[in-house]
Amino acid sequence: MTEDVLMRIGLVGTGYWARETHAPGIDGAPDAALTAVWGRNPDAANTLAERHGAIGYADFDEFLQHVDAVSFSVPPDVQATFAVRAARAGKHLLLEKPIALDEQAADKLVASVRASGVAALVFFTHLFSPPVMHWFRSTDDSEWLGGDAYWLGSALCDDNPFNTPWRSQYGGLWDVGPHAVADLWRALGPIVEVTADSGAPDVTHLILHHQSGASSTCTLTLSAPDAADGFTMMLWGASGRAHLPIAEVDSLKAHTVAIGDLVALGRSGDREHPANLEFGRDVLRILAAAQRQLDTKAGA
Repeated sequence: MTEDVLMRIGLVGTGYWARETHAPGIDGAPDAALTAVWGRNPDAANTLAERHGAIGYADFDEFLQHVDAVSFSVPPDVQATFAVRAARAGKHLLLEKPIALDEQAADKLVASVRASGVAALVFFTHLFSPPVMHWFRSTDDSEWLGGDAYWLGSALCDDNPFNTPWRSQYGGLWDVGPHAVADLWRALGPIVEVTADSGAPDVTHLILHHQSGASSTCTLTLSAPDAADGFTMMLWGASGRAHLPIAEVDSLKAHTVAIGDLVALGRSGDREHPANLEFGRDVLRILAAAQRQLDTKAGA
């Protein structure tokens, strides 16, 4: 593919996030075009495809024949299975977080991507948000001693479009936890140990120990009242306090940036990126370690 040819992007998924963020995010990327949609509901795939001048496919393998890269917006266990097939077919990947729901599936996906040589990024929204990335760079020279993140989501409310079966089963640790862990990892360095505890309903508390010697905490839930819904993250140290500019985050613009980065990696052959697949697996390992502790305490 030459630089004057748009990268053909296929979208896997037809739900709320696919319709509101992935499809328009692809449309907004200057070097990409949404050309194909696949979903478990063929009618929904056709409807979404027609809205964006693409083609809906009922067969996944046929879908893969008409794209250069795939943007995924499906539950993590579904994503892990189909992303392996896409990687083996030589397609670049933009994945949602978490990349899977267990370490074995994540390792299989990483191995498939490495074997095929394709580019693979994980859509940690803040890591593609220009205001947040500017904030991270502005804090890089400070010696932070710790940080705290609160992601109080209300996705499990009856009328919330994100109230889906996998979120109901796995809760805040696995849905919003990846964002908080990724942000604290980016701000304070690699996480080497996690301690987890739980509260009710669906509240997870994490203590994260960083390679730098800093420590941080997370409070995560999808069952917060609407009035408490929101995310905050604060770093603290000799410089004082610094708060992540969450009000400036635009998920749609961030997705467009992610697509642009994927196109650039696909063309250059470079596979290094702050939100690459290996980082996605690193974050998943922290979640999995926390989940094992919670299961042990619950007697599971």
